[in-house]
Amino acid sequence: MTSIDVAELTKEYGRVRAVDRLRFQVGPGRVTGFLGPNGAGKSTTLRLVLGLDRPTSGTATVEGRPYASLTEPLRTVGALLDPQAAHASRTGRDHLRFLAVGNRLPGRRVDEVLEETGLAPAAGRRIRTYSLGMRQRLGIAAALLGDPAVLLLDEPSNGLDPEGIVWLRGLLRRLAGEGRTVLVSSHLMNETASFADHLLVLGRGRLLADLPLDAFLDRHSGRRVSVRSDDARLPEVLRAEGFAVAAGEEPGRWSVAEADAGQVGAAVARAGVAVRELADDRASLEEAYFALTSGSAEFAARPSPAQEV
Repeated sequence: MTSIDVAELTKEYGRVRAVDRLRFQVGPGRVTGFLGPNGAGKSTTLRLVLGLDRPTSGTATVEGRPYASLTEPLRTVGALLDPQAAHASRTGRDHLRFLAVGNRLPGRRVDEVLEETGLAPAAGRRIRTYSLGMRQRLGIAAALLGDPAVLLLDEPSNGLDPEGIVWLRGLLRRLAGEGRTVLVSSHLMNETASFADHLLVLGRGRLLADLPLDAFLDRHSGRRVSVRSDDARLPEVLRAEGFAVAAGEEPGRWSVAEADAGQVGAAVARAGVAVRELADDRASLEEAYFALTSGSAEFAARPSPAQEV
């Protein structure tokens, strides 16, 4: 089975436990978003899966085997951890050729992934001349080189322009649709929401959530209703009924916490208040994420006076 399996995975650096008894499975046919604050243990976990660090205890396997035991790893796992790791004096094509030869991959794959990632016109340029976005595309090309069943990508959209981000979304969805196992670490909440089917969330080295995206939003966003009316009595009517009401982002729009559209609709109907819009309003992934991880950030700035008002 083309899955990533982590069981009681622990990594300690001296007295610091960076990863604490993690247990999860990343399955095929979906894009799994890997989220967590800085210092949560995401990068350490990816390095453990790829055999770049040794665990203090526990296991991390790909297709039931440790990564280090794979004889031709690029045929099984494609990974992007550091787009700056490529030798700057090589051309993009030569970098990929070097990887292909080491994994006994056909030369045609180099040209195929250069075309797929949009780098074919720049393939003969030295990597030192590449922008951050071009290096990111080169790293993705290297991950795709062996046509692997499993992909691990760390911040793959970093440095990409808007066209590149749209391209990346489509690529991730296509790879999952082909039945591959895709794990993507990212700090961009809205971007993750655009491509992820499932979420893994870490905090201080521990697993905080392992849920489908929709279930995560339902569990951590709370109930609320968005209602819009031209009748200025709307907020007073709802507050008189015991609802917590806050002004929305545009005139006449209000947000009602811990309620559903049926309850709000009944309240305004009794008062004879006409509404233009009324709908249950789920929080964004960013809001749900912060609700879950607010106590798990290793580094957190003090809110500015304007934020505290």
